[in-house]
Amino acid sequence: MTSIAEIRDEYDFLDADDRYRLLIDLGRSLEPMPEALKTEATLVRGCSASVWVYPMRAEDGTLHFLADSNAAITKGIIALVLRTVQDETPATIVATDIKGALAPFDLANQLSSNRTQGIPNMIALIRETARRYA
Repeated sequence: MTSIAEIRDEYDFLDADDRYRLLIDLGRSLEPMPEALKTEATLVRGCSASVWVYPMRAEDGTLHFLADSNAAITKGIIALVLRTVQDETPATIVATDIKGALAPFDLANQLSSNRTQGIPNMIALIRETARRYA
C-alpha cells in the first residue's frame, strides 16, 4: 500500500484535474466492501454523499477498515483518510493527527465544500472506533 507521504509527494506535482483523478484512483484501490455491511450503523453522518466505514480487529490487535461511498471523489477522500490509520493499533490511531496528516493536501481549497464537509465526521468516527477498541 502506498503511504500517505508518497501520495502527498505525487499530489504536490499534479494540476487540479490530475488531483481529482488521483483521488478517484485511491477510491478505486479500496478493497471491496460487501453490500451487507452498508447499513445505517456503518454510515458516516454529515457527508453530502453516502459513506460507510466498517472496522475489523485483526488477531494482532490492529484495526482494519473497510469503506465505500456512492461518489467517486468522496470514496477517494475516505481512502486518503484511511491511509493515515489503516492496520494500526487503536492506541496509535487515537494518537494520530489525521487532520494534520491531511493538511498538506489542502482539500478544503482543492475541492468544493460539499465534498469536504464530511471529512471531520469521517475522522471522528474512526477515532471514536479506535477509542472503543483501545
